[in-house]
Amino acid sequence: MTNSVLFTPKAMGTIVSPNRIVMAPMTRSRTAQPGDIPTDLMATYYAQRASAGFIITEATQISKQGKGYSFTPGMYSEEHVNGWRKVTNAVHAAEGRIFSQLWHVGRMSHESLHEDGTPVAPSALSPDAQVWIVGDDGVGRMLDCPIPRALSNDDIKDIIDDYRHTAKNAIEAGFDGIEIHAGNGYLIDQFLRRSSNKRDDEYGGSIENRIRFAVEIIDAVSHEIGADKVGIRLAPFITQRGMNDTQVIDAILLAAKLFNDLGIAYIHLSEADWDDAPAVSDSFRHDLRAAFNGAIIVAGNYTAESGEKIIASGLVDFVAYGRKFLANPDLPYRFKNNLPLNEITDSSTLFGGGEVGYTDFPCYTI
Repeated sequence: MTNSVLFTPKAMGTIVSPNRIVMAPMTRSRTAQPGDIPTDLMATYYAQRASAGFIITEATQISKQGKGYSFTPGMYSEEHVNGWRKVTNAVHAAEGRIFSQLWHVGRMSHESLHEDGTPVAPSALSPDAQVWIVGDDGVGRMLDCPIPRALSNDDIKDIIDDYRHTAKNAIEAGFDGIEIHAGNGYLIDQFLRRSSNKRDDEYGGSIENRIRFAVEIIDAVSHEIGADKVGIRLAPFITQRGMNDTQVIDAILLAAKLFNDLGIAYIHLSEADWDDAPAVSDSFRHDLRAAFNGAIIVAGNYTAESGEKIIASGLVDFVAYGRKFLANPDLPYRFKNNLPLNEITDSSTLFGGGEVGYTDFPCYTI
């Protein structure tokens, strides 16, 4: 695939990506405890994958309240910034580029992670979902999410400020930019959808009100660090976790126009990737391209061939790969030379643990 469009450079925001192959964000839960601090091992893991056009890190909580899974990293303390600086230094030393994905999980959390035992959400509705929690015995298990507390307007303002603060921290830690996680049933996504947002104030009801939270966050972080360092991840076709809302496409397209007006670098689509998942329509792709002038990234079980095809269509600029990058630190090299890929053989190593299933996947050797 030497002459593939996958291997053409592309300017995006403040960076120039040498190829169109992005490392997708993947939760790996390997921080140092207590405190959820990034480690030297994490620096090794990301530096191994620096040949990506750019890396988007695992989701990183903006506050203690924003945490939903055990051992996921934070970005709100000086210790977090110092830990992440090891990661960015290692990636840049390997001539890579790296963005920090910032999240607040909202109701996708567990009572054990909150001092008052209650996660928060737009409305007090259960997600009917589970999160990965490590118990006192050191074993990680999937546990049910409780009914959350509905956020007050003051709470919402505090969360927007948490995003602003952690975006600033990310740049201080050496990241090339940040991605706001607004998909997959997490807090911002919960505001976007009628199935999870039953508010009757300025953050609920109409489409304009339901996208307000996302737009205010993007506006705040753009003013803090520059819109050309900001991206957002959206999941228009994902319906699990109580997120099924046929109106969400209209909400996302309207939001995209406002993100375009703010001048952010990219929109990243998390596409459903299971066997009978709804297909992403060409009409949606054309509508999004018409609404948004920045870069568009897609992630959703793409191969090298399908990734090349969708970029060649002109509707997408980058393709993000998750598990393929997890198991193949040299994924661009393998794609370019049509080489076989390593496979994940032990799913128990995906969350938590050490080097095994994390930094021990080999690069290709003849």
